[in-house]
Amino acid sequence: MVGTWRLISGTTITKTDTAVTDYTKDQKMIKIINKTHFSFLRHDLKHGKDASPVFEAGGGTYSLKGNQYTEFLEYCNAREWEGKSFQFTVTISKDTLIQRGIEKVEAANINREIIEKYLRVK
Repeated sequence: MVGTWRLISGTTITKTDTAVTDYTKDQKMIKIINKTHFSFLRHDLKHGKDASPVFEAGGGTYSLKGNQYTEFLEYCNAREWEGKSFQFTVTISKDTLIQRGIEKVEAANINREIIEKYLRVK
């Protein structure tokens, strides 16, 4: 898993609603994973100059046991997410990483399943 990964798509399932986001259009997100830490950066491709600018960043430590990957979010521009842990099941096939798990942040009223597909950046 160590490396740099670009988020290609994300599926969010909240109760009975499913939304799919194509992260290759109008925005870019990367996740960087080293031996002990992860970080993510996401921004819009219009340099914040449209009606809905996007910038997200965060990071922290993680653990990996088999295919169980847990992120411990220490830093985040959405401060209510800090101090939370998120457990995912991961699969890697060639240059594709798929991460699936539950995001639950009571302070932000979020409880949803996410499935994210990343491609390794070379």
